[in-house]
Amino acid sequence: MNTPTTTNRMSLLVALIPVIALIVMLAADVVWFGEDSSYGPNQMALLIAALIAGGIGMARGTKWKEIRDAIASSIGQATEAILILLLIGALAGTWLMAGIIPAFIHYGLLILQPGIFLFAACVVCAVLSLATGSSWGTVGTVGIALVGIGTALGLEEGWIAGAIISGAYFGDKLSPLSDTTNLAPAVAGTDLITHIKYMTITTVPSIAIALIVFLIVGFGGGATTTVNAGIAEGFGEAVGRIFNIHPGLFIAPVTVLVLIAKKMPAVPALFIGVLLGALTAVIFQPEAIKMLAGEELGFGAAAYVASMKAMAVETSYTTNHVLADKLLSAGGMNGMMNTIWLIICAMTFGAVLQAAGMLKRITDGLIAGVNNVFGLVGRTVGTCIAFNILASDQYIAIVVPGKMFNEAYKAQNLAPENLSRTLEDAGTVTSVLIPWNTCGVAQSGMLGVATLAYAPYCIFNWVSPLMSLLVAGLGYKLKYRDDAEG
Repeated sequence: MNTPTTTNRMSLLVALIPVIALIVMLAADVVWFGEDSSYGPNQMALLIAALIAGGIGMARGTKWKEIRDAIASSIGQATEAILILLLIGALAGTWLMAGIIPAFIHYGLLILQPGIFLFAACVVCAVLSLATGSSWGTVGTVGIALVGIGTALGLEEGWIAGAIISGAYFGDKLSPLSDTTNLAPAVAGTDLITHIKYMTITTVPSIAIALIVFLIVGFGGGATTTVNAGIAEGFGEAVGRIFNIHPGLFIAPVTVLVLIAKKMPAVPALFIGVLLGALTAVIFQPEAIKMLAGEELGFGAAAYVASMKAMAVETSYTTNHVLADKLLSAGGMNGMMNTIWLIICAMTFGAVLQAAGMLKRITDGLIAGVNNVFGLVGRTVGTCIAFNILASDQYIAIVVPGKMFNEAYKAQNLAPENLSRTLEDAGTVTSVLIPWNTCGVAQSGMLGVATLAYAPYCIFNWVSPLMSLLVAGLGYKLKYRDDAEG
């Protein structure tokens, strides 16, 4: 790896060249490719920026082996995320074939009204994520169904996804089962319970603001579109021509949520959910299986063919109902491949920046001259966001700033829970707002809503880092190392 002397000689401008190049290319992609920018152009922009960073690094003495090993390690860290995405694609396919997702939408339309939908979606996702400790699991299961319900109610996809993600990340932040909730205090040097206690000071007001906004927007009609209400009314009839809709279909999703709540790792829990979805279809949806596999096959062969297609390739049903046809479609594992491509390219870019010493040089510039609590918290927030942008991974955005600022917080006599809280307020929740961050890519892929389309409406995720700054600026509930309250 680079020696300290080599890293220190690098100017901040040189370290920023790949970042500036990436920003320029991503902006060009949005202008010229629009919504299609994430289907290839953004991936190439990340790889070209990585090439620029690697070229500069090698010119300054970084060996290719160091860059290659950093890339391999970075992509290796994303292996579980990739497996989760593949399984969520398969799960969406088998749950659609089983009538589970149509059942969610059908009952949701009977219960929820447009005015309270955003509020209710946020609360439901908050409770489930708090219970399971997984924002990804919440978004990839109940979140998918909520997008369908909200769309059927005539709400904008950006607002729907924003409410889902806001709730999911609130629960993820406060759940003792969450990986980031355990990671942040470990890095900062405090215990889990103390960390959660001090997070409530910023997290509860943040979600309260988000819920108020969702209520105002819902009842004010600010999130509604011109979708004809009659289209939604015919959804149940259209779905009923293909699927047998009844409460028994919820056995599979309830089982998955229980498994995750029991601390079963996400990969095996989701895989069980995939298989339960296929089994549910075989038991309850013979007509749906025949439609997907082809009428000429016997039921046994049709069940096998339909299950494989649903898991791996595509699940799609035609009802001649505009809204139902839009919602009754899933891409299986194949539908997640573009998302995985983007994750691999993003992790490559972050790894090359790190191997070339550019991440360290950029962050060194960020922490220079800090001499008060507000400035320290502000730099921590900015650094976490910068790492989410540059390294494309929320874990890096927690671990690296946590290590960087640990001594600085000690110098200000601040207890470690102040640092752990700030790491989560800025590192965990902003990752999903970055289109090329693994979290942004994953949530966009699962919900089928572009990151830039939902990002403005993730109210909780925007308010959280601002709340951290507000608390620091007011000196409210700051814990000092001598146990005196600031």
